[in-house]
Amino acid sequence: VVYQIDNGARRLLWVGKDRTEATLLRFFRKFGKKRSALLSFICSDMWKPYLNIIARKAAKAVHVLDRFHVAANMSKAIDHVRAAEARELKRRGHEPVLKHTRFCLLKTPENLTDKQEVTLATLLKLNLRTVRAYLLKEDFQWFWGYVSPYFAGKFLDRWVTRALRSRIEPMQKIARSMRSHRPLLLNWFAARGTIALGAVEGLNNK
Repeated sequence: VVYQIDNGARRLLWVGKDRTEATLLRFFRKFGKKRSALLSFICSDMWKPYLNIIARKAAKAVHVLDRFHVAANMSKAIDHVRAAEARELKRRGHEPVLKHTRFCLLKTPENLTDKQEVTLATLLKLNLRTVRAYLLKEDFQWFWGYVSPYFAGKFLDRWVTRALRSRIEPMQKIARSMRSHRPLLLNWFAARGTIALGAVEGLNNK
């Protein structure tokens, strides 16, 4: 799905079948070279076919990675760590401390219920891979609050180094992805206030 999400209009422009390079290429052919050359900003997830075609067909636009999908990938990694460690604890006969903790770890802190806050506080006292992964995820949220792309880049580099040293494979995978997409992540600051992704999520839900 391709949306227009600037201040002038927020609307669905085009729908194609399958998430492939050929599909997105059909959109750009229909959209035309002239209009493609005038695009200021484009936002997408990290799906490689999208990145390839956007780089070919809209090279002048500032390409921004969707913050929602970055967060979703991080949550998937944490859930993978939690599930694997829960199975390991059960196999070793330990107390099932990770049971019913999924949403405590995936929700943003401000959206936790009172019960979930207590559960999370108890969990954070334990030396678990899941807890270390959660703390990495929460620490990364500082990235979006930077004003300067330079200092945001410094923070990103330090975060990637910490995640790679964590010995937590799903978080290391996220870190490698962040490192390879560093320029696109930093484009977020060039487009600050320009791209309103809430409209996309709202339309997708409908």
